[in-house]
This record gives sequence, structure tokens and C-alpha cells, in this order.
Amino acid sequence: MKITVIGAGNIGSAIAKGLYNQCSDTHSLFICLSDVEQDKLAANKAFCHQTETNNQLAVTNADIVILAVKPWLIDMVLNEINPILIPEKQIVISIASGVTIDHINEKLERTFALYRIIPNTAIAIGESMSLIVSENTTEEQDALITRLFEGMGKVQFISESLMGAGTALTSCGIAYALRYMRAATEGGVQLGFAADKAKELIAQTLIGAAQLVLQNHSHPEVEIDKVTTPGGITIKGLNAMEEAGFSHSIIKGLIISNV
Repeated sequence: MKITVIGAGNIGSAIAKGLYNQCSDTHSLFICLSDVEQDKLAANKAFCHQTETNNQLAVTNADIVILAVKPWLIDMVLNEINPILIPEKQIVISIASGVTIDHINEKLERTFALYRIIPNTAIAIGESMSLIVSENTTEEQDALITRLFEGMGKVQFISESLMGAGTALTSCGIAYALRYMRAATEGGVQLGFAADKAKELIAQTLIGAAQLVLQNHSHPEVEIDKVTTPGGITIKGLNAMEEAGFSHSIIKGLIISNV
């Protein structure tokens, strides 16, 4: 199976690397990476089987074409590769934020098995939360795309009407979680820890908190209750944070980034 990734930026190269790493499990994958910038291709040569600066050559004989370019470049790339694409044989995936499936359909002018996927930057380390919208696809194709992207984290199929909200939670959410980490690190320094030590403590604590919810299939409040003893220091800290607008500021940030 040939998978062509067009765009060797941060997300495109991370996807190519993640797919290439899956080749150890199945030797049937052939990864092609295409970009106009030779230095980006050179930096990622170890994580693909073929590099191209010509997008038409890159998509020739590809089974899956992944458009990992900036949103404002989507139309140009689609116009370039459309004459080469074969609807009956190829799956098209767009990673471009804000570009709807209807828009891509309009540009292609033919019926393709089409996916719109929004990963987050943790895809570079195989820990993405990828949101998937599909159109004109089969159950077999959905299973294939799920398997490929589960090799780079977790996936969830959603309706396109929820893509903006999902992006706020997952793609923007990486930044929001890191902003908490930065603030907590500064607090740790004030409490007497060296910055690097505080950062390590907080990062591992966040991993632990996430895994408690994921592995126990529990609500966050259930896990919070386990560490908030009556009159204890945890509940005092939580109440102080809420008084300062902790939950309200998070919800407000998510709502404003739902575009």
C-alpha cells in the first residue's frame, strides 16, 4: 500500500514518521513524502521510502493521499493533483484545519472516499488524539484509517459539526495543558523546587491523572474525590483555584477557540 503525504511541515513529517514506524508491523506500507522544500525532505528522508518535489508524481499509484499542507494551500494543491487522482482507487485525507469536506468535494468535482482528520502535535510521539470525519467511505476503509491512525495515538469519529469544538479540546488543548504545566512549574519554583525538577514532577503527575481516567473509565471528579479528604490541603487548593476562576477560564477559552 502506497501512502503519499503532501507537506513535510511539523504535522506532515510527524504523520509520515508515524506511518513509517508501522512498517515494522506490516511491510506492505510504502511511504512517500512530498514538499517543495528540499531541506524539509532531506530532514525526513530516514522516515519514508520516497521523497518528491513534484506532487503529481507523488500521488501517482498512491492508495491514500494525505494533504498535510496549510489551509491556504489546499486549493492550489488540489488543483495540481486532481487530474492525476483516481476516485475508484484512491482515498483522500485532509489534515487542513478549517477546510470542510464540502469544500474539498467541490474542488475535486468527483466522488472520492474522503476523510477530514485533525490530529494534535503529540502525533509526533505516537500520542495524538485524532478526530475523524468521513464521507463516501466503506466500513473496510474506516477500519483501515482507524488502524493507521491508532498507530499514532487514539482516534474518534465525530460529525463535522463538532470538528471546531473537538479541535478546541484536542489540538488547542495541547497548548492549554502545557500552559497549566508552565503555571504549575512557576508555582513549584516559588515553593522551592528547581524549575527542571518541578517540570518533571508536574509532567508525570499529568500523565498519571490522564491514565487514571482512561484506564478506570471514570469521571475526573471521581478521581478528585479520592484525594480530597475533608478539611485537607487538596480541597483548600482546589477552592482557592476556583475562587480565582480556574474552571471558568478553561471553559471560556474552549468556547472562544471553537471556530
